[in-house]
Amino acid sequence: MDDKSGKLVIFSAPSGAGKTTIVHHLLSQNLNLMFSISACSRKIRKNEVNGRDYHFLGLEKFKKKINTRDFLEWEEVYPGQFYGTLKSEVDAMLKKGKNVIFDVDVIGGLNIKKQYKDRALAIFVMAPSIDHLRKRLEYRSTESISSIDKRIAKASKELKYANQFDAIVLNDNMDNAFLEATTLVRKFLTLNS
Repeated sequence: MDDKSGKLVIFSAPSGAGKTTIVHHLLSQNLNLMFSISACSRKIRKNEVNGRDYHFLGLEKFKKKINTRDFLEWEEVYPGQFYGTLKSEVDAMLKKGKNVIFDVDVIGGLNIKKQYKDRALAIFVMAPSIDHLRKRLEYRSTESISSIDKRIAKASKELKYANQFDAIVLNDNMDNAFLEATTLVRKFLTLNS
């Protein structure tokens, strides 16, 4: 954490708000960004790749890394499902002089911001409504109805943290969200550089 060359850009949102799509868009821009791949304890889903989408550690290995303090932040997002950011990943990118972009849970995003303060920009992606979130999750067809219900309940709680972020991007139109996010990130990365 002592390397001062790179900056951190954190995107957080409830499931289905569009943060991952925005992060992928930003990675395609010329912003010197490297993606921080989160670790998780859950099983790999269809079309996911270990080391590209997540580091799929399994529950036992994840808990071992918690005990050895290998995480910058971690959270039990759902009972028995842990997600976190490996310190070694972030340190390696910063040492290369890269700016690190995160696609993380709301609490995880706030925890990273707390540690890096002004060196990090924390952006909350807001969907137009809870109904929109439910429709987006159902459209994905990757989860059961009970899993979607859990995500919607969690989203209602996460919305209460939005005002603790540096900026909020409303994703009611993807092109507008791309433009707003790109403008915010570009301004932050060129500030004091």
